[in-house]
Amino acid sequence: MNFIKTFHILDFKSLALLCLLWLSSPHAYAQEEENFPPPEEPLKIIAHKTSEKINIDGELSETSWALASTTSKFFRTEPRQGGTYKHETFVKVLFDKRNLYVGVFAKDSLGKEGVRIQDLRRDFNSGENDVFGIQIDAQNTKQYAVSFQTTPHGNQLDLQSFNGGNTDRDWNALWSVRTKRTDSGYYAEFSIPFKSIRYDKPIKGQATEWGITFYRLARRDYEKTVFPAIPQSFSQNRMVYAATLTGLEVPPPSANIRVEPYALYQYDENKSGEVLTDKLNEPKIGGDVKWAINPNAVLDLTINTDFAQADVDRAVNNLERFNIFFPERRQFFLENSGIWAGAGNFQIRPFFSRTIGLENSFNAAPAPIDIGARYTDRTDKRSIAALVVRQRETDNSQASNFAVGRYLKNYGKENNVGVMVTHRLNDSSGDLGLSSDSNTTITVDGFIRPKPELSISYMLSSSIDSEIDNPGLTGRFFIGSTTNKYYLGYVNNFVSKDYTPDMGFVYQNDVMYHSPGGYAILRPKKWSFIRRWDPGVFVNYYHDFEDFGNFQQASLYIFPIYIWFKDNSFFEASFTPTWQNINFDFSPLGIAIDQDNYQYTRYTLRYNTDQSKKLSGAFSYNFGNFYNGTRNTIRASARYAPIPQVAMNVDYEHNNINGLGLNNENLDTDLYTANLRLALNPRVQLSTFYQYNSFDEQGRWNVRFSWEYQPLSFIYIVFNDIEIDAFDPISRSRQFISKITFLKQF
Repeated sequence: MNFIKTFHILDFKSLALLCLLWLSSPHAYAQEEENFPPPEEPLKIIAHKTSEKINIDGELSETSWALASTTSKFFRTEPRQGGTYKHETFVKVLFDKRNLYVGVFAKDSLGKEGVRIQDLRRDFNSGENDVFGIQIDAQNTKQYAVSFQTTPHGNQLDLQSFNGGNTDRDWNALWSVRTKRTDSGYYAEFSIPFKSIRYDKPIKGQATEWGITFYRLARRDYEKTVFPAIPQSFSQNRMVYAATLTGLEVPPPSANIRVEPYALYQYDENKSGEVLTDKLNEPKIGGDVKWAINPNAVLDLTINTDFAQADVDRAVNNLERFNIFFPERRQFFLENSGIWAGAGNFQIRPFFSRTIGLENSFNAAPAPIDIGARYTDRTDKRSIAALVVRQRETDNSQASNFAVGRYLKNYGKENNVGVMVTHRLNDSSGDLGLSSDSNTTITVDGFIRPKPELSISYMLSSSIDSEIDNPGLTGRFFIGSTTNKYYLGYVNNFVSKDYTPDMGFVYQNDVMYHSPGGYAILRPKKWSFIRRWDPGVFVNYYHDFEDFGNFQQASLYIFPIYIWFKDNSFFEASFTPTWQNINFDFSPLGIAIDQDNYQYTRYTLRYNTDQSKKLSGAFSYNFGNFYNGTRNTIRASARYAPIPQVAMNVDYEHNNINGLGLNNENLDTDLYTANLRLALNPRVQLSTFYQYNSFDEQGRWNVRFSWEYQPLSFIYIVFNDIEIDAFDPISRSRQFISKITFLKQF
């Protein structure tokens, strides 16, 4: 254990000294000056009232657009902060009794030939397409915003942002946009109903003013411009820098109810060899209701909930000692998910919605949800949220009741503190021989931003379980400083042996994790082909929580070459010295590792081409020793999109393991993935997905057709197929679903 003790002593002392020298240097202070503070007096944008009918066609041909004032003095943040930029943008804002309208002309000297767009999907990748976006803080919280974004082909992306960083991309609002591409650029015309924006009740005699920002990414040159000016190290969602949208006359609160019923037909069959073992053949109806009780409070109801259209999980071959986090994909749980404590953290979440709607069985099969309700109430002073769900009993699990409540208090400009309680109650079930049991967690968390570049967050949570004698404890602390020239940060989290959040997720029990580190942000002027170079190092150190002296694992992630080029292609060369103490039964991919201490180094080479081009690719090679053996991992992908209506992706992962474990075993695994997306337009699309894993010989198909026949109303046709031993099936599960949803907003 001498090498472990030496590492334990040296890594934190040396890193602390490095951080101290960095922060105390004149270079660091110069960088802080480049992160200019928010303006004392925000710029103003005037919204003009119109009585003219605005036809959303991307033409901006109505007289009202010609009379409205123009916002055009954007500020460049990429590839360099400030200075002149190539792509001018002109924005106008109108409103009438029902809608807010934003008209845009994004100038481009190459016109249609200059457009970069990957495909026509909704909620597109905003970093690899031409994009124009609008961010609105209608309650003037300075901590929360909603964003509406589009491409030159009219794709839609809407999201919620919390504290300028954590985003919820799965929030869906009712709005529309149309675009028109010309020889000198593209037009975009947005129509956003006031009912789709939460704002405070207007006060008679006082002007209604909202915080607003705009941004544009001209992807061909990776030129990003924003209005008003925001430092390069922050996103367009940092609303303390927002301009003030004034001149508005918003309608008074009124009944705002959104009803979304659905009907579906589902056919399932399971086979063992050629023998049919189970079959389901049934129609189903249900739906969701969204009621905006007032401009701040929203109540969501779901009845006989169905998630047929949700994306399927991708297979993963796990070679590490930690649990894998699979993200939530179901729409009802995704919306407003950023409000819960721990949102955005993939190691510890006291509340993780994927625990709802699953059986307590080995394969975690879906369990029906009878009814659910979610309540959110947000003002500039505080946020309140609650969720309750009833899960039906199945042959493998008892019925369960889930509840979570949240209160968040805002203070200062960008600070908050909150509390959250979760409770799960499992009913007794005579058929399963199970008695009633319960699980509760209580969490306190907060966020502090003492100055624009410095962020601090903390969380402390305790669990109480009726089946466990002792309460459990977990916590997380983060402090980070981001400027235009560097990032420095420290993360600490811990999980006790008895912390059991039955409605949450933890990556491991009885562990404490430390991760100090940082990187420089270099933008060399002499090498114009390099947009950004971020050399740095992160320490990852794990030990027992119950016994602080019991070392688990440590690594140094050192990346001297971490470069984005001018076209946003990317290259990394890094190495990771690693120390392991295996004192438990550990068998990655079924290979038993001897309980011993190990030290080895792994190396990574990674390259991505320009992902916005019609043909793009990516390649990575991770190689070196692995415990007492060796492991080489190759990942390669290619993407071809000759036109936005057609996009094909193929991905390949190969693991070559030699001399590993107690028996010096050799193993080769291959994971193949292929996607095809066909689109008539952004509202009519067919996507297919196939994956084969040689390790467990499992193949899976997912085919999904979707037609948004009117805003947020869909027709879906879905086919799923999973085979064990795909070339000579031992077992097979097939599913066919046809579903129609209809959305009506009153």
